[in-house]
Amino acid sequence: MKRPEVDILVISLTSPLQIGIYHRKRLTEAFRSEEKTSEIMPQLFDTILQKYRPARLFFARGPGSFMAIKITYLFLRTLSITRDLPLFATDGFAFNQKSPIKATGSLYFSKENGKITTRKIDTEKEKIRPFTLPERLDETIFSDETEPLYILPAV
Repeated sequence: MKRPEVDILVISLTSPLQIGIYHRKRLTEAFRSEEKTSEIMPQLFDTILQKYRPARLFFARGPGSFMAIKITYLFLRTLSITRDLPLFATDGFAFNQKSPIKATGSLYFSKENGKITTRKIDTEKEKIRPFTLPERLDETIFSDETEPLYILPAV
């Protein structure tokens, strides 16, 4: 049986890791894991690659967990090179309704006027929204600028 050609979206900025499988731009299957990105990503992709033929790879390039971003980028960049697949990225604010993203302690990443900064957040007053895989993949929000957003907050 021929494996369907799909696009794959990875969001690994915070736990859980989320991977969406998109056929004709529609989410058809989703994978979620609370395990460490370094341990679960190869296992999930083993399952995905047995079932599907990837056409394009997409990911949230930051900000968020430095190590998860790094592992995701290296993993997807390697897959992109070895399988000759286009790789695209956007910032994580596209997947959490532009909500602040946890940095460290009470610091959160925020995006205002196109600039990402860190600031203290009172989570009692400001709602923090989780990352979600979109039901429809909008490739217009992505670019071929895939270098990770390694933004380390001041401590």
